[in-house]
Amino acid sequence: MAPAAPHRPGPKRPQPPRGMKRRLARLPIALFRAGLGPLFGSRFLRLIHIGRTSGQSREVVLEVVAHDPADGSWTVASGFGPKADWYRNLRHTPQATVQFGRQYHAVTAQFPTPEEGGRIMAEYARRHPRAARALCRFMGFPVDGSGAGFGAAGEQIPFVRLETAPERSRAV
Repeated sequence: MAPAAPHRPGPKRPQPPRGMKRRLARLPIALFRAGLGPLFGSRFLRLIHIGRTSGQSREVVLEVVAHDPADGSWTVASGFGPKADWYRNLRHTPQATVQFGRQYHAVTAQFPTPEEGGRIMAEYARRHPRAARALCRFMGFPVDGSGAGFGAAGEQIPFVRLETAPERSRAV
């Protein structure tokens, strides 16, 4: 079992959606399953992972914060904090599969330090300022729009780097 997340306490996290909002939030999973992953471009991926208590396969579609095609890695953030089920599942079993477009990749989850998270968020804010402001607002972080403000928020956001195992990746 992986050690506990080293993230500092932050503002009260938003709660995951329930009912109809949850159904709508999970709609992208069906689109990925139907082979329509390319509709999402390079901004989203489907993460297929193992539930920590059930041992069953679980799925979630996540926004890609950073993608490095050279080393085959994706970085995602847990918008619902370190208690999000997918995040806790990866801490328990870091091996998973990513669907990016129509490609499937075997990955292993790595957990950046809070300082690395600050750099990741500052870089994301530079590339996608409106999305970064919206993410911070959603998570309850006050940001002034400066790189320092995004960096401070990023130190409290749990990020996950999904690194490929090249010999196990496949196309569909």
